[in-house]
Amino acid sequence: MATADTMLQTVLGEPAGRVTLDLRAVTFFDSAAIHAVVRLAGHYPDTLTVLPSRQVSRVLEIAGLGSQPWLHPA
Repeated sequence: MATADTMLQTVLGEPAGRVTLDLRAVTFFDSAAIHAVVRLAGHYPDTLTVLPSRQVSRVLEIAGLGSQPWLHPA
């Protein structure tokens, strides 16, 4: 929760044609983080890649986002 907005603002503040979020070391992922990732997916519709940890994958699955094209589970 404390870092989701920072992550969002950092990514949106840098010019990028392609964005990869490496979340493989993340152990806690809440609704603020989900919101940030969904906003990034809207901003980078075909160029966002999310590499989730097992915990992140589980939360996204529960949220109904487990089959999004930007999600690339290991």
